[in-house]
Amino acid sequence: MTPKTFKIKSFGCQMNVYDGERMAELLGAQGMSAAAEGEEADLVVLNTCHIREKAAEKAYSDVGRLRREDGSKPLIALAGCVAQAEGVEAKRRSQMIDIVVGPQAYHRLPEMVAEATQGARPVDTDLPPLSKFDAFPQRRRANSSSFLTVQEGCDKFCTYCVVPYTRGAEVSRPWSDIVAEAEALVNGGAREIVLLGQNVNAWEHEGRTLADLIRTLAGIERLERIRYTTSHPVNMSDDLIAAHGEVEKLMPYLHLPVQSGSSRILKAMNRSHTAESYLATIEKMRLARPDIAISGDFIVGFPGETEEDFEATLQIVDAVRYASAYSFKYSARPGTPAATMEDQIPREIMDDRLQRLQARINSHQLAFNRSTIGVETQVLIERKGRHDGQMIGRSPWVQSVHVDCDAEPGEIVDVTLVAAGPNSMTGAVREKVAA
Repeated sequence: MTPKTFKIKSFGCQMNVYDGERMAELLGAQGMSAAAEGEEADLVVLNTCHIREKAAEKAYSDVGRLRREDGSKPLIALAGCVAQAEGVEAKRRSQMIDIVVGPQAYHRLPEMVAEATQGARPVDTDLPPLSKFDAFPQRRRANSSSFLTVQEGCDKFCTYCVVPYTRGAEVSRPWSDIVAEAEALVNGGAREIVLLGQNVNAWEHEGRTLADLIRTLAGIERLERIRYTTSHPVNMSDDLIAAHGEVEKLMPYLHLPVQSGSSRILKAMNRSHTAESYLATIEKMRLARPDIAISGDFIVGFPGETEEDFEATLQIVDAVRYASAYSFKYSARPGTPAATMEDQIPREIMDDRLQRLQARINSHQLAFNRSTIGVETQVLIERKGRHDGQMIGRSPWVQSVHVDCDAEPGEIVDVTLVAAGPNSMTGAVREKVAA
């Protein structure tokens, strides 16, 4: 029986969120509708992430939980990076899985659903360059802050990372396609667009760079804010840095993962930058945009990491003064070079280092938030807060800001930041002065 309702559960990165939205549009174009909150769906798509430890095992556990009390189940599609990594093995490991579809084959989902309703168990984990985007319907509705994938895949081959194997080679979407989708998002209600890519600042098309793209998107009427993530330090070009100081709509925020403060460990990770070159990039960025908020990623306990290497990571945290950062314990990914390296770090040492690193990061995050108290700025409202009359939005520095106001999601409110916590700010609406 052809499914009438669907539910898509996306895990992991923002690109998975984007992919989930596009799959929903594809299924909607086939006459299906999203199941209401709390209701069972005829089709469930698990859009998985393979970055974390034991990702495949967790995915199969999620599949198992979809069995209903009466023993029946919905049609189940295993999608995303776990699907790409597991391939046909997924069908052997779980008889509940009806469809296995990788990140570059989402455009075939409606066709695969039709095959599954006829008793087949289709698998598609091919990695064609970007053909899926041509099959997606035009964007008609958008969130006030909307994702837009401009680049996929990775050629960097960091020794700990599976992305080159699950997302394929580094490819850039064509200029005209991106501009057209951005305009459609704005027409659909987007006030902010977040450009996405595994290495988004490596985007290039016919000699034009991400900086050129940002300058063009900034000319779209009614688009108020532009962001991009995630960047690689080696692709942080001078023209992109300059754009931060020159394009008003480009927000003062940069997520630039370093992973370690030890150049020795960075070399073992195949990161292609050093601690010194990373700090030089941050210095140039702050010269171009002094109020920039820097975010980063860190891995502790990479094979061979000494206490001296870890201290170098703490030093780079102090040098950069991150406004926020994500930090993780190293976990071996099957098939990656780091998984077979000698000197794997004991779990208890990784636990200790992660706690110390997070304490240092948290202190800088709180200091950054406190430094913005008294600043007059604008907040893009996203949703209702817990209390009556309270709304939650984002500052230009991606801080979560609680504001008592009568604004609706998608509106931009003038506020003064009046109080700071470790993870959020409080804003007070500024009175409009009569002309």
